[in-house]
Amino acid sequence: MSKVTQQVFRRIAIHNKLLPEDELDALLSDFSDPLEALKQLVERQVMSQNTASQFEAVFKKQVNKLFAEQIGQMEETLETKPPCDAEQAKPSHAASAPASPIADLPAVSDSGTEEQVNVTRHDRARSLALGGVERIHSLMQQARQLGASDLHVISGIVPVVRVNGLLRELPCERLSADVAKQSLLSVLTEEQKTTFYDKLELDFSYDGGEELGRYRANLLFQHRGVDGVFRLIPETIPSFQDLNLPDAVKRFTEHRVGVVLVTGPKGSGKTTTLAAMVDRINRQRAEHIITLEDPIEFVHPCKRGHVNQRQVGTHTHSFSNALRSALREAPDVIMVGEMRDLETTSLAITAAETGHLVLATLHTPDAVRTIGRILDEFPPKEQPQIRAMLSESLCGICSQLLLPGADGESMALAVEVLVNTQAIGHLIREEKVHQIHGVMETGKQHGMILMDDSLIRLAKAGRITAEVAGEYAHNAKYVKAELASEGV
Repeated sequence: MSKVTQQVFRRIAIHNKLLPEDELDALLSDFSDPLEALKQLVERQVMSQNTASQFEAVFKKQVNKLFAEQIGQMEETLETKPPCDAEQAKPSHAASAPASPIADLPAVSDSGTEEQVNVTRHDRARSLALGGVERIHSLMQQARQLGASDLHVISGIVPVVRVNGLLRELPCERLSADVAKQSLLSVLTEEQKTTFYDKLELDFSYDGGEELGRYRANLLFQHRGVDGVFRLIPETIPSFQDLNLPDAVKRFTEHRVGVVLVTGPKGSGKTTTLAAMVDRINRQRAEHIITLEDPIEFVHPCKRGHVNQRQVGTHTHSFSNALRSALREAPDVIMVGEMRDLETTSLAITAAETGHLVLATLHTPDAVRTIGRILDEFPPKEQPQIRAMLSESLCGICSQLLLPGADGESMALAVEVLVNTQAIGHLIREEKVHQIHGVMETGKQHGMILMDDSLIRLAKAGRITAEVAGEYAHNAKYVKAELASEGV
């Protein structure tokens, strides 16, 4: 909870003599969420469940009253005070002002009647009563509670979150250009602000601590003002079982040398899959792992392995610089957040050729086009050599799609898997990449999966609808015919 709401909670507790002040302060330092603090009091038998319900109602009523007062102050300030420059932005009066006196605090007891408090009528105005950092933190907390994948803070528009692939508004007032700009800049360091104004956009990671978690963030200028997008990073690194990844992908992590590629469009879970791969290696092998990321998302503690995580722009100037340096840093495994350019791609393949396992991502829709994309990056005179190197060093490709679930409340992962066999390697060397699809159709014994077959499997299991399967299929007629034959 914020300092203001914490003060409200504390005053009510002291008024009702629930705990000595030192014990209350210790409780609030351990549990920042008021509901968790109340739950702890019930578990300690300091209060009954009925008393806790009354306390919660009183707390919410007092907080909403306080927010309403602060909103009036904020609106009055915004109407009378000209917008301040971003470099001189200061926390709003509402964030720095002490809590209003809480008069006539009702007592809570087992014999009392639970108050009915209408909280929702203040939800849409609540963000305007907060200071810059607190406003962003409040939005982040709401996004976490809704299970969102992304939070969008937009100038002149109500903040929105992406839940199960769809955008939905948060219960907040729209943010004016000045308020949005001040709020977003408040989460940056002075160095990041300088970079943002210099480049007019900024990629960075943001750590909100245990309560809010980590975020991959991007700030940008647009015609209405400054916008921000925050990708929510799960609190723990998910396992292969959590992600429902096939065994063939798990086996990719058992290689000691080669290139493993995870591909797919934005928001398809590529980074999460890479994190699961790194975590599995970290848990099972005593090896040196270097990750090159922009920015760092999942934080990997050292387990059996030793992990060095480097962020582009903070710890190195570019992926290619970091990758070139990594070859002299005695790694066993190198994870490259994205193979963005020719130099990075060339260095990644070279690293695999020189005895390293390289894990990397590409924004390509399937395995065949991934191989074509890599080869097309090189000049024609270099392609024969690259074909030979890739045919030997490629371990496999995992192409992903995150699709809306049939229940409307979840997402389903569809996966295409290519495993490099002698037949696949031969086609890459002989410039017959277009024939790889046919080999994948007959390569199920090696763990190969075509995206259309993955879609059919998900639809038959009821994880996605037949309409979604047809929409994302490469061969829609084939997918629809297969599902129709099964009565799906």
